[in-house]
Amino acid sequence: MQGYAQKGACPLFAYNERMIPIRDVIPTRTTPWVTWTILVSNILVYFITPNLETPAGEVFLSRYGLVPQYFNVEALLTSMFVHGGLAHLFGNMLYLWIFGDNVEDRMGHVRFIVFYVMCGTLAALVQTLIKPDSLIPMVGASGAISGVLGAYFVLFPRARVLTLVPLFIFVTFVEIPAVILLGLWFLYQLLIGVGTLAAARAQDVGGVAFWAHAGGFVAGMVAVRAFSSRKG
Repeated sequence: MQGYAQKGACPLFAYNERMIPIRDVIPTRTTPWVTWTILVSNILVYFITPNLETPAGEVFLSRYGLVPQYFNVEALLTSMFVHGGLAHLFGNMLYLWIFGDNVEDRMGHVRFIVFYVMCGTLAALVQTLIKPDSLIPMVGASGAISGVLGAYFVLFPRARVLTLVPLFIFVTFVEIPAVILLGLWFLYQLLIGVGTLAAARAQDVGGVAFWAHAGGFVAGMVAVRAFSSRKG
């Protein structure tokens, strides 16, 4: 997770539309079957998801999205595969594609899927605890992917990430250390999350569940060592 359905936000791009990661420079030693499966599953679900602004879409969200005020355990999993728009889906899948394979490579396939679901679950629980009375469905994979980013931050801090940086009418590509790129990303989530606490309707800020991002990232950082099966 996590975006709010009616916004169609692109949460993992929320802080850095001007810093878009393209790829990292670390090769993997195994085929990232789980990462690819999650990615394809999200894409397939997107194409069977009805327009969320239609009555059919509202029914779909009520069943598969996570509404904090009507919390249910099943939606903790199903909501990770529902996205509010193409940009929302693309942003999340880009980050999963870039960072997921290396984390899966270090953990192994089975540990990685458990880790991914665990981080997504904890991310959703953090956002629910912050705003338990929200009636807006939370959807998206970015809480789980935030956990992957937290794991990458710990495992590969010196890795360099090729990043597209638009400068006015020009664009340039810069290799940025992961510790800086992901560190700035997390700091932004945390600062905006704290800022939403003063808002009358924190869940409406930008259509993004910032606390889910921050919670997922911290969960990934804390749990990664227990899940890692290889040394770099």
